[in-house]
Parts: sequence; structure tokens; C-alpha cells
Amino acid sequence: MTDHRLLVTGLRAEHHREPLGIGERRPRLSWRTATDRPGWSQTAYEIRLTDGDREVCRAHRRSAESVLVPWPGEALGSRRRIGVTVRVWGPEDRGPSPWSKTLTVEAGLYEPADWAARFVSPAWPEPTDRQVPPPVLRGRFRPRAPVVSARLYATAHGLYEAEINGVRVGDHVLAPGWTHYTERLRYQTHDVTALVRDGDNEIRVLLADGWFRGRLGFGGGRRNIYGDRLAALAQIEVRYADGTAQTFGSGPDWQAAHGPILSSGIYEGEEYDARREPSDWSAVEVVRYDPARLAAPDGPPVRRTATLDPVAAWTSPSGRTILDFGQNLVGRLRIRVGGEPGRTITLRHAEVLEDGELSVRPLREARATDTYTLRGSPGGEEWEPRFTFHGFRYAEITGWPGEPAPGDVQAVVLHTDMRRTGWFECSEPLLNRLHENVVWSMRGNFVDIPTDCPQRDERLGWTADLQVFAPTATFLHDCPGLLRSWLTDLAAQQHPDGRVPMYVPYIATGFPELRAAAWGDAAVIVPWVIYERYGDLRVLADQYDSMRAWVDGITAVTGARHVWDTDRQLGDWLDPAAPPDRPGDARTDLHLVATAYYARSAELLARTAQSLGRHDDHAHYARLADAVRAAFRAEYLTPDGRLTSDAQTAYALALCFGLLATDGQRARAGRRLAELVRQEDFHIGTGFVGTPLICDALCEAGEYDTAYRLLLQRTCPSWLYPVTMGATTVWERWDSMLPGGTVNPGEMTSFNHYALGAVADWLHRTVAGLAPAAPGYRRILVRPRPGGGLSQASAAHDTPYGRAAVSWTSTGGELRVTVTVPPGTTALIDLPDATQPVEVGSGTHLFRTELS
Repeated sequence: MTDHRLLVTGLRAEHHREPLGIGERRPRLSWRTATDRPGWSQTAYEIRLTDGDREVCRAHRRSAESVLVPWPGEALGSRRRIGVTVRVWGPEDRGPSPWSKTLTVEAGLYEPADWAARFVSPAWPEPTDRQVPPPVLRGRFRPRAPVVSARLYATAHGLYEAEINGVRVGDHVLAPGWTHYTERLRYQTHDVTALVRDGDNEIRVLLADGWFRGRLGFGGGRRNIYGDRLAALAQIEVRYADGTAQTFGSGPDWQAAHGPILSSGIYEGEEYDARREPSDWSAVEVVRYDPARLAAPDGPPVRRTATLDPVAAWTSPSGRTILDFGQNLVGRLRIRVGGEPGRTITLRHAEVLEDGELSVRPLREARATDTYTLRGSPGGEEWEPRFTFHGFRYAEITGWPGEPAPGDVQAVVLHTDMRRTGWFECSEPLLNRLHENVVWSMRGNFVDIPTDCPQRDERLGWTADLQVFAPTATFLHDCPGLLRSWLTDLAAQQHPDGRVPMYVPYIATGFPELRAAAWGDAAVIVPWVIYERYGDLRVLADQYDSMRAWVDGITAVTGARHVWDTDRQLGDWLDPAAPPDRPGDARTDLHLVATAYYARSAELLARTAQSLGRHDDHAHYARLADAVRAAFRAEYLTPDGRLTSDAQTAYALALCFGLLATDGQRARAGRRLAELVRQEDFHIGTGFVGTPLICDALCEAGEYDTAYRLLLQRTCPSWLYPVTMGATTVWERWDSMLPGGTVNPGEMTSFNHYALGAVADWLHRTVAGLAPAAPGYRRILVRPRPGGGLSQASAAHDTPYGRAAVSWTSTGGELRVTVTVPPGTTALIDLPDATQPVEVGSGTHLFRTELS
């Protein structure tokens, strides 16, 4: 008998929403269960694997596991296509659920020998000291019969887009993305069955410099970091009705020409002349490359995810048309325009205005300018750059025939196509806008890798930024694939002595390679956060050697003292008291910060070893963490209970990282932290390191009212000051824009940096009260702590098991809390003034308690 009150939904392989061309040979499976039965839990599951109409495996297990369940069948081989269905049983003897919808899992190319195609590059010589027009490559192929399926496997040195018979393949943007190319280059798999026709076919691949050959880094940057020749790799495999297959690929018979793109750079922008068509096709050369370095993606690609129309338009004091899109975003413009051939439209971008004009100084040496020269089509023309992106809210349009009409100019939003998984809302509109700013900053800076900023001549994967933001990121969006890919490169570029690059992928920019606390600790903290939020133990196993190398490297330089007072440190970067031109001049001692992080990473490494069953390592690193904590107290805790750095960040670290030994020490530290916040009139006094911790530290000390007053402060420096200034993303500096409306004079002044938005994690966990209590939210902690005069708050998160939600209202001294717990999980309900926490199962629950 089938139980139709149970439904298996959301079946996934690994962390892929689209398991086409995946790189895992034995992909783990996850699913959710929909049911109206309170307290339901899974007691068994059955997985069925099919190859076409033939069942190849059926596995029944008595188990409550439904997240990252081991693959039950034989390992996949290249190109293997398997259908997966699942059904489950609950504790009642009512039979299984119906079978789920079929998930089709298709393997990529696993063996170097699978690649018959070759990398090809134009044969013409090119200068390497400047931008040059990128090429278009083409090849022809002719299937011997009508095809029943066709796949394109493609990648490039540079960025690429492919077309078959004049139709663009797929919707990926900025492919193949940015990895440590010398060790790992991702390829993409596309189903092109609908594009391949009988008879002759043509494939074209458009190339651009991108991260491979284009200018990267600050201070002018460098070109040709990974190579000075653009090249394409394209392999088309078709299958016929009789079961046979045929392969076509890029090779010496392909041709190259220049197309309509005159130049393209990530910092510079794109120049496009629509009058030019590829002509004068010439020969290509085969470029040597080891196919063993090709890898399938771990997560989704960058895509166009939204379009925005301008909310206002005006003529600037200099007589130029300026459009305001109402939102600081990352992407580019799409224009629809008609005019005479040869007319050039120029599009410039900026995040903010000064004196009614674009403020481009914060862009430093990024031009952020696109140009389009019309071909003069009678019906008008539509254009959007292909191989660049900008961070902007405002756009300046020059050369337009007349004025743009509504719909003529739109902003196209780009980012890694992550599924939104987290939401927050409360009764304070400014906090809601702050949270929305955090969401937009994450979207704008998760463009294939997690970057610091998306607009100036930088856009690098700084490790500290992600380290502090990872808990917020994993709540807001489903991003384990992107993060795992980034961590793979982090480990690949880690130095033999354990040092971690300051940013990943690492490129030499003149910035010193430091062993820097908070930055290098990303090697330990980010994998732990992924495990905590997604329940993925494999990421800990994969990153374990990297995690251990980081901690062992610090141990090697600190010796038996365990005080990390060597190495150049960046410390509490961008403390609001730091001068604009010296962002590292923080009030907290650099080495106090370093030793605190040393203790934290040693502790998390011990927990990791325990989770992986490495018992000797667990004991070793647990002892090390104890020793570092003791060394911290001996070095930085004074006899009167204060820290040698009497600053907000120092106390936040000591409290949140468990560095104090006794209740008395913790109480004194908490009181002093609250005193410091009050002395600053409830203004923030922390930089990148202290900001994610300070509200938690105050709450640890029982200072909830102080934490809320700090959160709700509106004057600079504070979280809400940028909101009152009209910010729609999180700023790099607390005062990126000064109260008078001028831009901070410092060289680093981004208006889209997510690091200071890490406070959103506290909004989710403490203001709304929704947090994981076990890896992957298998157990949920509901612990709202209302304050600050808020009358309502709510948060929801799509956990691996389904949606969890908390919503509370406070009226007349009574707190009403509604909790939704997904099937297969439990929740610990810990409400203010309750005598003890209550454990509940899945379903929706209502609680009431009196507020004192």
C-alpha cells in the first residue's frame, strides 16, 4: 500500500541543481519529504537507479538519513546517464510514499582519454602588452544521420560563449569562471540536441581575455597572468538511434577571425562595433594542454538573474544623461537603440554620485566603460556586453540619438545562480533595508568566486572577507558548490609552510604574501561553516590537510609560547578609528587578534578531527587549543580582569572564542565591553574582525539591551548610518560616504563589500531566533531574544530537510512565537523567561511566554 500523504521532493545529486556533466563518480543523494503529519520522521528509504528503461540498482535501507546519502550503485563512467527515484517510509505502518519524480544524473568526461578535441588558438601573432581584439573561432561538422542526443563539452583559456548554427549555446555568463587555471580548469556540459541539424553544422566560439589574459590586480594590475594566448576547447558528441555515437571537436581544421568585439576587459569594459562581421578567416594552431587538469563544475554557473529599469533619469551639470537604477548592483546594461551606422553609444558606470556627476574615483584604474557602435539596422538594435561586468547604481549615457525612452536601457543583474534560501524581516524598516543590502552585496560579490568588491581594479577572493561572512552567506543562499570550488583552489595554492594566500585564486599583485590571522584562518573556518550549515562531512575530509597545515604552520612560528607575536598582521582591518590612508591602524593589538584566531582554529581543527574519527589528532589539537587559550590569558589578560587592548574587538574575541577561563573573567570582560560601547555612545568600534562578533559577545554577557542599542544606532559609525544615507548595499568602510555626501578620501572606498554585513547572521540567530543546533540543521535551535523596541521579527531558512521558520510578536508583555520545523528534524525551543527549553518534532508549533 502506498502512503499518498508522503511526498519525496527536491531530489538532488551532491549540491547540483542541474546534474548534467557532473564530476562525481558516486554522487551522494539528498531529498526532502513533504507531509502533513506532525512529528513525522523517516525510518527507511529505497533508491532505484535506472538506465533507460532498465533498472540497474535498487537499495533499501532502514535509515533516517536523507541528506548526502551514499550512492548505492556502481560508480559512474564518463557520459553515463542514470535515472534516480526515491521513496520513503515513516514510523507508521502505512506503506511507503509514492516514488519521487525522476532525477536524471549524467556524468561528465572523467578520463583524459575522453577528450578527442584539442585546444586551438589563432595562428596570427599578437602583442602582449595591451588589449587587442579577441578572436572568434569556428569549425564545421556533419552528422552521418539524424541525432537523438548531442552534447557540447567546452572550455577556454579566457572567457567564451559558443554558438551552433547561429544560436547561442546555454545561458552561462563569464564561462568557464575563474579558478587556479594552472592546476584546474573547469569545462561545461551543454545539451545541444535541439541545435544540431541534419547535414552541415557550424560551431563558433567567441573568446575574450577575462581573468586568463586580462588585467588583474590593483596598482595598475598585470596582464597575461595565466598565459598570453586565448584558446578554445570544444567537443561535440552526438548519438544516433542505432546506439552508435560520433565525436567532433576543435582541432587544426578550425579557423579564426576577428569579430565585432574590439576590446574586452573585466576592469575596462567592452568595445563593440556592430558593423564588423568575422571575415578573412585564417588558420589556427593547436595549443598543448594536459586534459587531466580539466574538471567539472562543483556548483551552478554565473547567469543573468534579473533586470531592472531605471527609477529616475536626468541631465547632469555637465550636460550628460544619467540613469538611476535605484539599486547598487553587479552586471551590465542592455540597450535597445536605433540610429545611423557608425554612431557610438558610450556607457559609463558608478556606484555613487558627487556633485550630480558619476563618482569614478573609487573605481581607481577600472574604466568601467562600454561602447557600442551601431550598424544602422532599420528596425533598431539590441546589445549587451558579453565578457565584462560592473558594480553600479548609476549609468551615464552619451552619444544616444535623442533621449532613451522607457525600456531602452535596462540593468542586467549577474551572479552565480544560487538559490535563495534565507529571509529576515522585522518591525524596523531600517533593519529590513540593512538586511536587503546584505543580500544584494552577497549577490554582487558571488560572481563565480566570493570577492571583496565588484567594481574597482581588484575584485579578488579575499580570504578574511569570506571567513567572517560565511555563516551569513550559507543562510541566505545555497552556495556549497561555489565555496567548495574556492576551497579547492585555496588548498592548491597554500604554501608548504601552511601559509594561505590573502586572496584566492592567488595572483601576484605586489601585495605581500603574509601569514595573516583572520585571513588564513579561512582555511579552517569556512570548511567548518559548510559542515555546520549543510551537514557535508566530506568537505572536512577534503580540506583536512589544508586545515591542519594552517594550524601546524602557526605552531611552528609560535613555538612553545603559543603566542602569535610574529609575522606581519592586518588585525582588525578598517577599525572606524583608523585614518583613511592607514586602514590597519586599529585599536586592538594585532598579535592579540592573531593569538585569538590561533586558538579558534586549533579548537575547530580538533572538532574536525573528532568528526572524522581521527582520535589521536583530536586529542592533540584539543590540547593545543587549551595551551593557546592559556597563553592568551597569560599574555593579554591583566590582573584587574581587563585586556591589554582595552577595545571592543579584543573583548569580543575573548568572549566569543572562549578564551577566558572562569565565570568571573567572562563577567568582567562582558561588563567592560558594554562600558566601552556606552562610552562610544553606542557606536560601533570594530573592523572586519570584531564586527561579526560584537553583538554575540554582548549577549554572552547578558547585555542584550546594549547589543540592540548598538545595532539600532543611526549615526556614523553604525550599521544603520549607510542606510540613512541611501545605501542599497553594504559599504567597505563605516564612512565610505561622509555625512555631507562626499566620498571618503581613502584609496579603498567600495560601496559594495559584504564583510561588515556579517551582522546579518546575528539577526537570524538572535533577533529572529533561528540557528542550527546540529550539522545541516538536523536539529534546530529556536532562541529569539527580542529587544530594541521591536514588536515583531521573523526568519525562514530552507534547510537540507525543508523550510524552517520562526516568527514572533511581542504585545502587552506577552511573546507569541510560531515555529515551523521541517520533517525529519527536531527543534529545541528556548524562549526568554521560560523555565527550561522544550524539544519538539516536525510541524508548526505556537508558544506563548511572558516577557519580564
